[in-house]
Parts: sequence; structure tokens; C-alpha cells
Amino acid sequence: MSTRQNISSGTPWETRYGYSRAVRVGNIVEVAGTVAADENGNVVGADSAYEQTKYIFAKIEKALAEAGASLKDVARTRMFVTDISLIDEVGRAHGEVFRDIRPASTALQISALINPGMLVEIEVTAIL
Repeated sequence: MSTRQNISSGTPWETRYGYSRAVRVGNIVEVAGTVAADENGNVVGADSAYEQTKYIFAKIEKALAEAGASLKDVARTRMFVTDISLIDEVGRAHGEVFRDIRPASTALQISALINPGMLVEIEVTAIL
């Protein structure tokens, strides 16, 4: 039986809504949908999908590190954008992070995120 490790970012929403920033079971790490919000819920990089995506990947990298993984272990990314015309900005930031790693990736347009200032949400799967 694989052990389970829950990784928390410490935000109040995790306990309120019953989720973890990331979960490691065995050699797999799943990082929950991550948005460009700081620990107080303030949107970082307002009006810039590129800046939000960079901030999101920094948060994801931190969660992966706590689980004993790194961005090099990412096998899959899922990117949700509120306006598909922003995909070049999101893709540019994704390419800067994953240019040589090249995980499988999906990009979808969604109608909204929890805060209207949030333009992007990203989740990843890492395999160690």
C-alpha cells in the first residue's frame, strides 16, 4: 500500500473546501488547480495572463518540491483560461518553464474562475 502525503499551502480554503494543494501517492504527485492568488487571496498579475501563468508555475514548483518532485517530473499540464485569445501569453510562460521537458498538455477555455480577475488556472501531474 502506497503512503499518502497531503501538501498544504496554508490557505483557509483548503480546510474549508476539503482539498490539498497537492497530493503524493507513491511516485505520483497531483497538484490541484492553481490560480494567481497570493496567501491573502489577492490576484497577482492582474490583466496579464503571462504574469499570472508565471506566478502559478512558481506556486506549482513549490508544491512539487514539498512532495519531493520538481518541474522536470511533470508529465501532464492542464491549463484553463477564461479567454482562449490569451493562449499565446499562457503558452509563452508554459514554454519558458517546460521547453525541454515537454509534458503532455491541454488548454481549455472556461466561462469563469472564482474571481473575475483570475484569467488562468493550471493543474499538473508529476511522476517520479
